[in-house]
This record gives sequence, C-alpha cells and structure tokens, in this order.
Amino acid sequence: MTEMVYGSNPIRVTEPVLPRWWRTIDKWTLTSVFVLFGIGLLLGLAASVPLATRNGLEPFYYVQRQAFFGGVALVVMIAISMMSPAMVRRIGVLGFAVSMVALMLLPLFGTDFGKGAVRWFSLGFASVQPSEFLKPGFVIVVAWLIASAQDLAGPPGKTISFALTLVVVAFLAMQPDFGQSALIIFAWGVIYFVGGAPMTLIVVVGGIVGLTGLVFYESSEHFARRIDGFLSPDVDPRTQLGYAANAIQEGGFFGVGVGEGQVKWSLPDAHTDFIIAVAAEEYGLILVLIILALYGVIVVRSLSRLLHERDPFARLAGAGLACIFGVQAMINMGVAVRLLPAKGMTLPFVSYGGSSVIAAGITMGMLLALTRARPRGQMSDVFRRGR
Repeated sequence: MTEMVYGSNPIRVTEPVLPRWWRTIDKWTLTSVFVLFGIGLLLGLAASVPLATRNGLEPFYYVQRQAFFGGVALVVMIAISMMSPAMVRRIGVLGFAVSMVALMLLPLFGTDFGKGAVRWFSLGFASVQPSEFLKPGFVIVVAWLIASAQDLAGPPGKTISFALTLVVVAFLAMQPDFGQSALIIFAWGVIYFVGGAPMTLIVVVGGIVGLTGLVFYESSEHFARRIDGFLSPDVDPRTQLGYAANAIQEGGFFGVGVGEGQVKWSLPDAHTDFIIAVAAEEYGLILVLIILALYGVIVVRSLSRLLHERDPFARLAGAGLACIFGVQAMINMGVAVRLLPAKGMTLPFVSYGGSSVIAAGITMGMLLALTRARPRGQMSDVFRRGR
C-alpha cells in the first residue's frame, strides 16, 4: 500500500484483495494443505468402502461426504486467511465462547454413538464434535491473554489463561477425552513458553498432569485399559493396534498395491484414527514419508515466518496453532505405530470426519492469516521506540 499526496489530502492507492492475499500468503503451506486433502480423498476411496458396505450404503458414500466437508473447510480456510490478526482474534474469541458453551451442554444433550465417550451432538444428518472447534479458539484466547499481560497496565493474563486451561481440561475429562485434554495443555504450555514466562509453572503443570494421570489410571477402566495395552510387550493381533501394526509391516517400502490392502476390512476406524495404516499397507513407506514431509513443511514454514513477527499476539497464536496442528498429526501416527497409547485422534485433512476437517480448515486459515507477509520495519526500531 502506498500513499500519494496532492495538496494536504492523502489519497490511498489500495491493491485489490485477491492479488494482495496471493502475494503475502505462504504458498508452501497452502500447497501442502491441498496436497494433504487430496491424499485423504485418495485413501478414503480405499478405507471407507468396507464401512459403507457394512452399513448398506453406496460404496463411495463417505468419500463424497468427505469431499463436501473438505470443500467447505478449504473455502473457510481461504476466507479466514484473508483476515487481519485483529479479525482473527475476534472470530477466535467468539468461536471459543460458542464451543465452550456447547462443551458444557454435552452431558445433557450429547451422545456417545456407542463408543463410551459423550463427545458429539447428533443432528440426524450429521454430528458435531465441539472439542474440535474448541482448540483453535482456545489458542487464540490464551495468546490474547498472555500477549495482553505484556502491556504495562495489562491484565494478569498468564494466571487467567492457566485457570481457563484447568476449566477446559476438566470438561474434556468428563467425556472422557484425554487426547484432546493433552492437546489443550500442550497448546497452553507452548504459548506460555513462547511468551517468555519462567519454567516454574510449566514444571508444576507437568507434575499435576502426571498425578492426574495416575488418579485416572486407578479410577477409570477405559483409561487403564489403554495404558496397559500400550505398556504390554505383546500386541493382540485381533485388536486395532494389532491390525494396524501388521498392515504397516505388510506394506513395506512400496506397498501391496492400490486396493489390495486387507486392513481396511478389519479395522472399524480405518478411515479415521488408523488411516495411516491403510496408507502404509497399500502405498508403502514412500507415501507415509510424503505425508510426514507435508506436515513438517507446514509446521516449520509457519514457525520460521513467525520468527520475524513483531506483534506479540500474532507470534504467540501462530506458534500455538502450528504446534497443535503438528502434534495432533504426530499423535495420530504415533498411535498407529504403537509409539503412543491409543487416543482416538484424527489425522488433520486426511482422516474422515466433518468436524475434524472443518476445524482443521479454521486452524489453518488462522495460521495462514497470522503468517502472511506484512509491512514491518527492523526489530531495532521497536527497541528505539521503547527507549
């Protein structure tokens, strides 16, 4: 944007929205997201057919739904990526408030779909999982609070954000949803750390998390069963982890061939939580490495661009969004190869799920908006003004 001055009245010559968006957006991250979504549709063509057959539906019923929800997610992502950091903050706070109310209403109006955890609202034609939409909004609110605490007359944002984290985790644990609880705690820890806060509270939180995990292990059969299964040296080949491990071994480097995999007929969650096992079996290690590289590009590119960001809120929120996006992918793939206990967490933009893919679109839209190139001076200018 430039200014041309005639007399005493400045006339602003503005660049059109779309060209300015294309010039300032991180094209590597944007391309990686589209490629991940394309891979998800490709894997869905194989992974979701058995489920559709068992439910008496058209073979590509779930692929068509994923294409629809994914299309909505990509449109939402692009729309949000055109916003300013201030607008991202506004919609993030609003989204968090709505998601938090929905989370509180789950015990009264939610359903578990026979999975033992009340995490969804059933709308008949679709279902909504509030915790998926809560995560990006939570990151924005915490980043706003901690950034505000850096002002001279700012609120005690770090204390408020810690209390808010405890409230959110408590409601998630009631479902129970320990995977999303861990992500929420991790997101707060990242933002708190990047905000330059001392490590004392993070160590205390780590201790609290450990003690809480011990309490749930002793009191929750569901939680204890998953931990025991992870710690056991033997894997029951008839469990989901057993099927997934066997599929990854069978796939080898090049895979058994498109459509030739068998794990999709045995795993009830092959199209969601264990989609990477389908990729490894049919396409081999090559596709898995490509998927890993794409997530790596998104996270590394975003964090590297945020290193030059002077706005505290944009820097904190961007770091939190990038890290929870990457860690969610790491948890999903870590569970499939038995590096982590089973969490019931989707692979962003690849796994089937309307709430999951739309929430991922919101997350990436916010991240793209916060990492767009904006006019800025040298960092030394900030210090001179501070003096």
